[in-house]
Amino acid sequence: MGLLDRIGMVVKSNVNAMVTAAEDPEKILEQSIIDMQEDLVQLRQAVAQSMAALKRQEQQYNQSATQSQEWEKRAMLALQKGDENLAREALSRKKTHADAAATLKVGLDQQTTQVDTLKKNLIAIEGKISEAKTKKEMLKARLQSAKAQENLNNMLGKVNTNSAAATFERMEERVLLAEAKAGASAELGMDNLESQFAQLEAGSGVDDELAALKAKMLTSSPAPQGALPPSDAAKKPTVGAAIDAELEALRRQMGN
Repeated sequence: MGLLDRIGMVVKSNVNAMVTAAEDPEKILEQSIIDMQEDLVQLRQAVAQSMAALKRQEQQYNQSATQSQEWEKRAMLALQKGDENLAREALSRKKTHADAAATLKVGLDQQTTQVDTLKKNLIAIEGKISEAKTKKEMLKARLQSAKAQENLNNMLGKVNTNSAAATFERMEERVLLAEAKAGASAELGMDNLESQFAQLEAGSGVDDELAALKAKMLTSSPAPQGALPPSDAAKKPTVGAAIDAELEALRRQMGN
């Protein structure tokens, strides 16, 4: 293989590759339908012309056959009138029209066969075009699905799953930490409340014990002579009196 042949082959292969890459299946299918419809239009025109020619041949054949029959009747009329020469002339005209009718009949049969073939081809092409349109829509749907799948795959390929997983893990840790802080705050709040109630309960117990001790000391100390018995109101010691009594008792103990 010569150098020029090799260069030509390389150029052709590159051109074919460029054409293949530039082909849009949807546009190619649409153009194919358009071409088929144009062929259908031309075939319809050919069928219409053939049918018109067939119609003219039928009219000519019928006219020749009618003329042949008419001259035959005239020949019979001439014989009835005793004019053989006129009858012979009429038969000569009859033969001319009969021969023309026979020739037209052969062409008419051929034309009828051609028209029938064209009609069958027309019906077949119409059916193929209908099938092509249906297949085109199906292929377009499949092509769109394929493009959508390709776009989805490209998007999935661009997504960094490792980075996304790390981000979710980090966010989950932050959520868990926030939940732990909220739980600890709730526990601390409950402990503070319980401690306050415990202090109140402990304080009330000490106060009760102190009051009981003061009442005991007051009842054990002797009443001064000449003093009136305490009234009901006096029997109930006040807090100040109880403290004073407790101090007096401590002084006595210290003196002893």
